[in-house]
Amino acid sequence: MELKRAKKLNGAIAIPGDKSISHRAIMFGAISQGTTEVTNFLQGADCLSTISCFKKMGIEIENNESQVIVHGKGLHGLKKPSSPLDVGNSGTTTRLLSGILAGQPFSSTLDGDASIRQRPMKRIISPLTLMGADISSKKGNNCAPLIFHPSSLKGIRYDSPVASAQVKSCILLAGLYAEGGTSIKEPAPSRNHTELMLRAFGAKVISGDATAGVLPNPKLQGQHIQVPGDISSAAYFIAAGLLLPNSEILIKNVGVNPTRDGILKAAYAMGAKIKKENERTVSGEPVCDLFVSSSQLKGTEIAGDMIPTLIDEIPILAVMAAFAKGTTVIRDAEELKVKESNRIDTVTVNLKRMGANVTATKDGMIIEGGTPLHCAGFDSYLDHRIAMSFAVAALALDGPSTMKNGECVNISYPTFYQDLYDLAE
Repeated sequence: MELKRAKKLNGAIAIPGDKSISHRAIMFGAISQGTTEVTNFLQGADCLSTISCFKKMGIEIENNESQVIVHGKGLHGLKKPSSPLDVGNSGTTTRLLSGILAGQPFSSTLDGDASIRQRPMKRIISPLTLMGADISSKKGNNCAPLIFHPSSLKGIRYDSPVASAQVKSCILLAGLYAEGGTSIKEPAPSRNHTELMLRAFGAKVISGDATAGVLPNPKLQGQHIQVPGDISSAAYFIAAGLLLPNSEILIKNVGVNPTRDGILKAAYAMGAKIKKENERTVSGEPVCDLFVSSSQLKGTEIAGDMIPTLIDEIPILAVMAAFAKGTTVIRDAEELKVKESNRIDTVTVNLKRMGANVTATKDGMIIEGGTPLHCAGFDSYLDHRIAMSFAVAALALDGPSTMKNGECVNISYPTFYQDLYDLAE
């Protein structure tokens, strides 16, 4: 597909709902009593996979586009699916749903597409096995398909080797079905949507610093969830507004949870002009509007505890770094290797195609900004965040670029190209 150039961006946009929160609203609603109403639900392929899985387990879910209604059946109300649960391309569905399936009185199989079948699941298999779960990798390679058999779970205290909200959430959800309390300690705090939302649904949740825990067998009650705009999706518009001269855009209704707002901290460190307006709290999550103006960016260092708060935004930050003055160093981000693509490799290859001076490292990359950049033929590698990042880069290049398999943005943002080009002049 062809990627367009633009002189500047102007206007306002309300981005789609947060993917992480949309997933959790369906899952927690399904295992709660009564009705959960979800507005601004993300109608992307990943979140629709979560809906499909719970429908297969007997949960009635009405998807009316503007509102999703989940008719929950309580913590122990799920039924044995008649066929394998297909998660599509969704790592969040795979790992969070594994925690729920580990505590069920029926057998089940969890499977997905070719990409999911290559993503590492030992990080959840190990702690679930410590809890007593009967879980195995069908091919013996610690990847999907995953097979679950009934078992009795016991609470554990787990020191996680990775800071991952998916791993943490998996363990906490299994802990709802365990005997005794369950807790997890991470090397750095990861996004805390699970703790906030479970508490709102009625679970007894303990959280602080890099530790979270739950008590078992709570009485969860359906809620109304208004999903804020996804800051990971907002990141592409933030970058575009900063990079293109004479641009001013207003991004409405963005979730700015402090465990997710690393993109803003990194952008500020690069000299970005971004103003928070209309700050408020929606369904327990901090939300605001972001006013973005063209800025002359400079290099920075992105590392350490910042990484879990912006791991999905590193591809677009790397694009920003290529247009910035000076050197940007990204490290402590080895997790990039096990996303939808190896994002250290795919970002590096695409940056080089447009003339950037970039060196891949074992846990990140070094980008020397200020080199002459030019239009290019990019490859998404079927990774939605790669496709969106380099569509933004193409806006500021010297001619039309192309993207192979650019339609993969449907995973998280089906209207991305339309929304981006509607702001372009």
